[in-house]
Amino acid sequence: MPGKAIPKINWLELLSFDKFVHASIFFVEQILLMRVLISLSDATFLKKNYKWISVLFCVSYGGSLELMQYYVFSERSGDVLDFVANSTGCIAGLFLFNPLAKKIKWLA
Repeated sequence: MPGKAIPKINWLELLSFDKFVHASIFFVEQILLMRVLISLSDATFLKKNYKWISVLFCVSYGGSLELMQYYVFSERSGDVLDFVANSTGCIAGLFLFNPLAKKIKWLA
């Protein structure tokens, strides 16, 4: 669907299904990136700072996607609330990684 066809809604839009999808995708991205950074055997800097590196990367990636949709792609539109949802998913992944790693063996 072209971004121009999506109607503009107020802050209650954060509770919409679209924002849940954004947050879920970036939650999974955060979890997987943290797992990859932990598993790197030779890079001690990445292993020690995996949490902050992954959050910085995921939030920057989410922001750059929204900026590209706003400035570059003609059929898409960047949205601040999408960026908020992306960042929320990243932060949720950061805080839920350790509890999930205890329950899911391949994450540990």
